[in-house]
Amino acid sequence: MRADTFGLKADDGADIHIYRWLPDGAPRGVVQVAHGLAEHAARYGRLAGALTGQGLAVYADDHRGHGQTAGAGDLGFFAEREGWRKCVGDLWSLNRRIAADHAGLPIVLLGHSMGSFMAQDFVADHSDAIAALVLSGSNGPPPAIAGLGRMIARIERLRQGARGKSALLQSLMFGDFNKRFKPARTPFDWLSRDPAEVDAYIADPLCGFEFTNQLAVDLLDALGPLLTPERLARIRKDLPVYIFSGSDDPVGANLPALAEAYRNAGLTRVDMRVYTGARHETLNETNRDEVTADLVAWIANTLG
Repeated sequence: MRADTFGLKADDGADIHIYRWLPDGAPRGVVQVAHGLAEHAARYGRLAGALTGQGLAVYADDHRGHGQTAGAGDLGFFAEREGWRKCVGDLWSLNRRIAADHAGLPIVLLGHSMGSFMAQDFVADHSDAIAALVLSGSNGPPPAIAGLGRMIARIERLRQGARGKSALLQSLMFGDFNKRFKPARTPFDWLSRDPAEVDAYIADPLCGFEFTNQLAVDLLDALGPLLTPERLARIRKDLPVYIFSGSDDPVGANLPALAEAYRNAGLTRVDMRVYTGARHETLNETNRDEVTADLVAWIANTLG
């Protein structure tokens, strides 16, 4: 495997940091990764090793407000306005770069957690640009209480400013995730049953940071329209979709509704796998080898 990084110029001039992992020989396909909230793309190096071992190239961007893209002082802040739309636009820009680098090769879009919601958004407009969609640690339509969260996020933005970081919002959006794992060893036990993986996340200065009020507004505003009939109708019906998560993932309480939404929209190949006892980051779980092998096999079967 060969690994490097490069900068990608976004439509608005922003510099987006890209990680690239290439197989030793000519690739037969590409996996584009969209990471989650309060993490970064370099964490997918282990997955990239498994994918490149099967002849697949891997590209992943650090989203705005994350990793090497963020810059000093911007962790947890997408943009002053239209931050979500800009992040999804960055996925499109990277997709076009991949298509130029590897003309004619199939591209699989893999989104985890927040990145899975960006991928849900992306696919409504660009399903013809990918060969398959993979969603990890995702969820279906947001609960009704999400509307209250949107209102609170706006109040906190007024009170503290766009770059303020509200303890109330952090608690409302993530405070409940650890409740089912009490007595919890750390605030991030909900991520994985593997304490070494949790400790590595906590020790990483580019993980686990608080998000800004503006990011909360951006994220909560984006979730509601993702699975509307109008958006789902724009997805090509033969797009293969693979959804996987852990049975103890607190993010995926409405996961079956996600698969059902795609099926009801006429998509003919929607596969879902739930791993018993696993938590949010199944790719970093105690059974990660099984999860990764299943993912690699699904991609191989899909690409043929």
